[in-house]
Amino acid sequence: MPAQDADPEPEPARGEDPAPGERPVAAGQSVAADQAVPEAGGKAEGGGDEPAAGAADAEPGEGPRLEAALEAILLVVDEPVAEVTLAQVLERPTHEVALALRGLAAEYTAAGRGFDLREVAGGWRLYTRADCAPLVERFVRDGQQTRLTQAALETLAVVAYRQPVSRSRVAAVRGVNSDGVMRTLVARGLVEEAGTDPESQAVLYRTSSYFLERLGLRDLSELPELAPFLPDDVENLEETTK
Repeated sequence: MPAQDADPEPEPARGEDPAPGERPVAAGQSVAADQAVPEAGGKAEGGGDEPAAGAADAEPGEGPRLEAALEAILLVVDEPVAEVTLAQVLERPTHEVALALRGLAAEYTAAGRGFDLREVAGGWRLYTRADCAPLVERFVRDGQQTRLTQAALETLAVVAYRQPVSRSRVAAVRGVNSDGVMRTLVARGLVEEAGTDPESQAVLYRTSSYFLERLGLRDLSELPELAPFLPDDVENLEETTK
């Protein structure tokens, strides 16, 4: 029996951190992962109630917290996402997802973040806060002094000489997906939409008046002769790269 007295030594090390600080803040799923640690060594301290709570939260605690999962999804969406859709993806009850979304929105507002979470058009999406709009606009359009990357320059050249042109044709000419670069050029005001292709219904793009202004050109006829160097069989390559 004296040899077994050495077992309690690792228990304080495993239960020492979460016991004083984590449990009083417990609000549900947010501490599910933390409660799993003292479950083995906390029997002498918490009796049967603590392991029961940890077991109840174990299933949703297998992955990230609900709030973290929602934030990750909302950061990549380009349109509002409905609560039902989020609940289906995360495999959580819809009312639980709704409460978490409203909690995040309140948290962002209380913390004075530069973004907020809004419920619009039947769904939820992250937006920059209204009072930050002038700064964002200055960064995107006027105040951005960074140079265009090589990929952006190549894409801009293809649009300039092939306009109006679709994203698939730009990708075919460059031999690489150019969707992200096109979004950057549109955001900077150098490229703009120019209708749709009557056959494929793909969105077409052209250079803007701001493009001419930045290059000091009166019109596109003043562009240097470069089109002859571009491949003429782009149509055969359009479907290979998207």
